[in-house]
Amino acid sequence: MEEDQHDADASPTPSAVFDDDSHNMSDIPQNLSDEDAFKLLWEMKMRKRQGKPNLPDTVTELSTEDGCKVYLVGTAHFSESSRNDVVKTIQEVQPDIVVVELCQYRVSMLKMDEKTLLKEAREINLDKLQQAIKQNGVMSGLMQMLLLKVSAHITEQLGMAPGGEFREAFKEAGKVPFCKFHLGDRPIPITFKRAIAALSLWQKVKLAWGLCFLSDPISKDDVEKCKQKDLLEQMMSEMIGEFPDLHRTIVAERDVYLAYMLKQAAKPLELPLALGPEPSQRMPSVVVGVVGMGHVPGIEKNWNNLLNIQEIMSVPPPSLATKVLKFSLKTTVIGLVGYGCYRLGKGTIKLMLSRPLVQTYLHKYTNQIF
Repeated sequence: MEEDQHDADASPTPSAVFDDDSHNMSDIPQNLSDEDAFKLLWEMKMRKRQGKPNLPDTVTELSTEDGCKVYLVGTAHFSESSRNDVVKTIQEVQPDIVVVELCQYRVSMLKMDEKTLLKEAREINLDKLQQAIKQNGVMSGLMQMLLLKVSAHITEQLGMAPGGEFREAFKEAGKVPFCKFHLGDRPIPITFKRAIAALSLWQKVKLAWGLCFLSDPISKDDVEKCKQKDLLEQMMSEMIGEFPDLHRTIVAERDVYLAYMLKQAAKPLELPLALGPEPSQRMPSVVVGVVGMGHVPGIEKNWNNLLNIQEIMSVPPPSLATKVLKFSLKTTVIGLVGYGCYRLGKGTIKLMLSRPLVQTYLHKYTNQIF
């Protein structure tokens, strides 16, 4: 699963590190060799790494049999204080790897500025719907758009773009020498497809209805309450009672996946020869994980288990109800297009049917039906 970690070398240039160090630049020797520069950067990192770090209350410490440590920061995704918690934790422990609750389909938010993200989160249009359907399929795409609507509602209420804690983690990782950045979440198309497949037709309609008409006011105080484990567990319990299969696919399965990816990151490091004459020196790694607070209990629960993610990475075939609904949607669209052409006249119909793109689509659609 190494390819799923999508690590990016977040090591800074020497000047970037020196700017953050407490020593004066005049104390840094000039014209260092690569080997000496490497040693100096490593020593600075170890000097900054606190033996007993002063960490926020939202941090949970986990460890492996090899002595590797994982500092798990539980966050609320629209919280300003969560951003501060992430920054403080990374500065205190000077990690070797930072793992965040993102997948390759959401990585673009790391490098977008807050203003652009705020605009993107508020705007839900036909282009986004088409892209979601193309990427995830009809049902999963529609469900993704409904969840984006919820995110847009929160964004509108708070005036804050989502994912701020992940962007802070990316920035801070870039300031730590030799720190890598991993994407630790399951690909979102798999999550949506498994979630849709797990729901009955009635549950899908009920969930969509609830998401469509979500309009309850949300304050920044409400968001900060999501960092309290007891309140969050209560909210999760309420959701489990109504949609247990949805909780299993969107929360519980991702708890397993996130725990697996964190354990993959928390492996002993093989130190370069530049740090000493002994070959193959190894030392326990330090990892910072940044996840939503709702995933922290599940990651703790699965931490000492032997994890296998093959089953939760598979996409079940669509149910009969999904196939019928998909066929109905396609038929409705074609019927509306046909009626529109009829109203415009026969000449327009002939003109449209003569187009190669229309002929190709009709041929493909006919083959799918028969």
